Amino acid sequence: MLDFNHRPSFTERVSELIDQALCAEHNAQPERDYLGASRLGENCSRKLQYEYTNTPKDEGFSGQTLRIFAAGHVFEDLAIRWLRLAGFELFTEKPNGYQFGFSVADGRIRGHVDGIINGAPEALGLTFPMLWECKSLNAKSWKDTVKRGVAKSKPVYAAQMVTYQAYMEGSVPGISKNPALFTAINKDTAELYFELVTFDASLAQKVSDRAVTILKAAEAGELLPRHTANPEHFECRFCAYRNRCWDQLIGEVPA
Repeated sequence: MLDFNHRPSFTERVSELIDQALCAEHNAQPERDYLGASRLGENCSRKLQYEYTNTPKDEGFSGQTLRIFAAGHVFEDLAIRWLRLAGFELFTEKPNGYQFGFSVADGRIRGHVDGIINGAPEALGLTFPMLWECKSLNAKSWKDTVKRGVAKSKPVYAAQMVTYQAYMEGSVPGISKNPALFTAINKDTAELYFELVTFDASLAQKVSDRAVTILKAAEAGELLPRHTANPEHFECRFCAYRNRCWDQLIGEVPA
């Protein structure tokens, strides 16, 4: 039964104020005018095209989603501190204070890396420079990553790392010759997972070709195909562009 007399609790009222402030802050930020390299492993090229062209989402980010994003940055800061305490020479920005990254295709494709490692305890036998990528995951997602490895469990992250290695090679020689260090933090238990990810040139080329396809389609005004013919596919159901993409077909599942 619906409660038409519900009065927001104190927690709900304060949370609403915080979420309103976070949404206002987020909405005031300028929109991206480039294709983010961290997203190029996404399954659906049409979704990436929507992102690149700043196509309006069905709904904007909720305050809760923005809080989750912010918490992820806190976990990353913790991982940086822990690794440095353990003897890793981890650099997260250049001497001028700017984040490490790259810009190609006249600035239309850009990426910003979490960090570059240039030293570690000798007993680990690592070679440098080494790309560092950090993610914070819920317990279920973290356990699957540990069980299957990042390439199978999180192909988006694998594509992100090889793209960064490929495009950063010009400014950081050797970064594609050495494995990247992938770090995953279990947000529920603070357990850590580390994986050395070898550079995959064929995957990097595939990702780069895909980026070019998206740029060309956007310039030509051509809409790229969806990655599925079923609007009820789980990725479509949770996509921010679902209604726009499927228009009148929502709910009409193909036979």
